[in-house]
Amino acid sequence: MLLVANSNQAWNLAHPTLTFSQKCKTQVDIDQIHARLITTGLVKNPFLTTKLILKYSSSPHTPVVEFARFLFFSDNFCCSKRNQKDPFLWNVIMKSFSHGNDPYKAFEVFCLMLENGVLVDEYSLSIVLKACSKMGFFNQGMQIHALLRKLGFGSDVFLQNCLISMYLRCRCVDYGHRVFDRMFMRDSVSYNTMIDGYVKCGMLDVACRLFEFMPMEMRNLVSWNAMLTGYVKLDQGFDVAWDLFDKMPERDLVSWNLMLYCCIKSGNAEKATALFDMIPKKDVVSWAIMVDGYAKIGKIDIARRYFDEMPERDVISCNAIMAGYVKNDHCLEALKVFHDMLRRSNLTPDSTTVLIALSAVAELGYIDEGIALHCYIEENGFLVAGKLGVALIDMYAKCGSVDSAIGVFNDIQEKTVDHWNAMIGGLAIHGFGDLAFQLFMEMERLSLHIDDITFVAVLNACGHSGLVKEGMICFEIMRRVHHMVPKLQHYGCMVDILSRAGHVEEAIKFVDEMPISPNDVVWRTLLSSCRNQEDVHIGDPMDKQLVGLNSHNSSSYVLLSNIYAQFGKWDYVRRIRTIMKERDLKKIVGSSRIELQGIVHEFSVGDKSHDQVEEIYSILQMVCV
Repeated sequence: MLLVANSNQAWNLAHPTLTFSQKCKTQVDIDQIHARLITTGLVKNPFLTTKLILKYSSSPHTPVVEFARFLFFSDNFCCSKRNQKDPFLWNVIMKSFSHGNDPYKAFEVFCLMLENGVLVDEYSLSIVLKACSKMGFFNQGMQIHALLRKLGFGSDVFLQNCLISMYLRCRCVDYGHRVFDRMFMRDSVSYNTMIDGYVKCGMLDVACRLFEFMPMEMRNLVSWNAMLTGYVKLDQGFDVAWDLFDKMPERDLVSWNLMLYCCIKSGNAEKATALFDMIPKKDVVSWAIMVDGYAKIGKIDIARRYFDEMPERDVISCNAIMAGYVKNDHCLEALKVFHDMLRRSNLTPDSTTVLIALSAVAELGYIDEGIALHCYIEENGFLVAGKLGVALIDMYAKCGSVDSAIGVFNDIQEKTVDHWNAMIGGLAIHGFGDLAFQLFMEMERLSLHIDDITFVAVLNACGHSGLVKEGMICFEIMRRVHHMVPKLQHYGCMVDILSRAGHVEEAIKFVDEMPISPNDVVWRTLLSSCRNQEDVHIGDPMDKQLVGLNSHNSSSYVLLSNIYAQFGKWDYVRRIRTIMKERDLKKIVGSSRIELQGIVHEFSVGDKSHDQVEEIYSILQMVCV
């Protein structure tokens, strides 16, 4: 048994001292203990019940904590005269809720204490204030504030600090500032809480003034780190952060990691490396910052080296290297890291890991891998909603399985605008413009929130399907019904719709009447339509516009060169090629992928590295004959 008496005799009130086993974790263990308590009658022993409640209320195992709460609330235990006078056990139960996954229950327990006439103390008030803070319950927090003053605890520094923290967590800085100003006595926690609150609300100048006003003897590492956090958040805060870091009388690992992140964020990889080498004792966060930083600036090999050298890894560091691989077009490597995580028993992928893996699958077009990943999501209890739902729809659409994408979309009960956008975008990729337009009109019928991404998706769908009239309708709905100001992407979509349909003159007129200047993408769209309509005279003014933009996109120049070559204007071709050389622009080699029996084969122009290249070219010659 998990619960035994300290003698060989049966449990009874004559032998109340019990030894509690540390192995109690599961519901089965709890059921055994509960049954023994009932059959022996010891369930009515208040001494034993109190011992159990105290021991099990702080357990990390949910069934054990729930059993402690059950014992407390059963058989009027909580309403006994003893517990009405002493709030100790009430506080223990309330704390189990406040520090657990359901802080609102802590507020309910506190209300029950008041209903039963329990004499609440300072600790009771601090627990319920922390629960309100955790959940952002402003109204309930104000009620506790009023009760706190009514009960005469208004000058307690600890409770005042809890009030400040609660108001700041609820984004009510003014209320927190009022409490701070009215305090007769303040400690370092009071100042640090206010400084941290100002920093998190973006009021760094006020935080800085309070930091300067703070008595020198009260400043500690928490104060310095709070200010350092604020400067690190600034876009151009590196110099100020570095100066503050240099002035710190002492530093802990938080200080080092904050400054390390600031170096990485500002793009100063060399200084980050030097600082990393100076850290007395690195933790997994230090290593993860380096992995993430180098991955984001495109130096994925260095990021991998840091990843491989990590003494221990966590999910965050694995996510960082996976995201780096995906960003730098090494999606296969990202999936390898994911599978390595699955093989390691100490690392469990989280929702971010799965999102990155889905992105890699979508880029590769690995439909079989995508289906396996979908099964993993369902088997491991991930909620297929929110970002995961969007990623699944996008993955299936990019892998060519529109039906599966629609199935995921239909299965999501509470859809957000992101789910609708992903589905409309997926339909656009495969030329299902009619369905995309119908889905958009369904959003209108349901009066759903529609954003600018929705209009980009549906306008793209209309363009790919040649739906000029429908595209015009969507554009007018955007302006007249939703009163949204079109962005350059929306104007570009309209130019694409007109150009693809062969309405070149209308497209040019549309560009001339745009309230914002067109970019190189718009000009390339027009140029492509000129090429398709074999109208080089229209292309000449666009040439000047595109070259005048000093575009660094080589495709613009290649397109111009091809158009002039098509019409035999070789002097123009040479001029464009010369400009490309002067600007050090190189043509991006086109490539394509095909999946065969679970293996993706990639081909690029002129590439003969494939091990079956002779067979491939032989078949191509047979097809072309």
